[in-house]
Amino acid sequence: MRPQLFICCLISSDALAQSLKHSLQRGSFEGALSGQYSLTQFAVETEFLSFIEREKQLDCLILQDTAKLLATLGHLRERAIFLPTVILDSVTPSSVQDSPILAEADLSDLAALYHTAVLRTSVDQLHQIDQTIDRAIDQFLTLSLSCPLPEQDSTPGSLAALTTHTSLVAQQKRLSDKLKERLGYLGVYYKRNPQNFLRHLSSSERKELIQQLKEDYREIVLNYFAREDNLNERIDNFVNVAFFADISVSTIVEMHMELMDEFSKQLQLEGRSDDILLDYRLTLIDAIAHLCEMYRRSIPRES
Repeated sequence: MRPQLFICCLISSDALAQSLKHSLQRGSFEGALSGQYSLTQFAVETEFLSFIEREKQLDCLILQDTAKLLATLGHLRERAIFLPTVILDSVTPSSVQDSPILAEADLSDLAALYHTAVLRTSVDQLHQIDQTIDRAIDQFLTLSLSCPLPEQDSTPGSLAALTTHTSLVAQQKRLSDKLKERLGYLGVYYKRNPQNFLRHLSSSERKELIQQLKEDYREIVLNYFAREDNLNERIDNFVNVAFFADISVSTIVEMHMELMDEFSKQLQLEGRSDDILLDYRLTLIDAIAHLCEMYRRSIPRES
């Protein structure tokens, strides 16, 4: 059997919880990620958080939009627990506590507090909840240093920021591996969103993405021969961003050559030989090999 997608919910409304359960059972047969869901539901936040800390194989969260929503997301962030998340608007609110607090707002508050791959849906869209879960997972897997998690209480390079990033990368890898096992290479890799392609971004967005990729690649080069523990994660993250933005191999080669030229000029100013830079061809080969493999896997297999 293909692995199930494990969904954990925090929903205080019994009626809403039952409606969601019914929709997911139906979506198990109709959803784009065909197969059954495994659903665990909670009405109390403390029980929900305790379960999530113990359970390491969750794939998506569904949270009811209540007055406690932002606090719940804050608690998840404090624990460095990052998962694809769907916010579900309440049914007819029966109390102030159960009324939606973000009904008139966009997702900026949620993105600033938790991450930018949080999606919202309404009760009348429950029949499409499986598709919403697909999109939440899809967006979560594209989270990267080019669209970083918020760093409200930490500065770049701090232990808190490193913990946050490491937790995100680990969860992305686990979920990506699970989807590949579930769907083969025709799953999330083949469902890239063309709107995120470099050529479709605005001029300022293209400039920002390329600059971030250059900075990421510089860090990889500087640490490549140190073989630090998270080097492979750095390379995977760099390649993931390049793949989902449909960056060409030639663009990566150009980044490498520009960086080597910069290093060469610095070494010449210091009166040192730049022969050592030839060794960094290995870095380029490593990055290109990863990227080419992802593009290869994105090609539909012949039936």
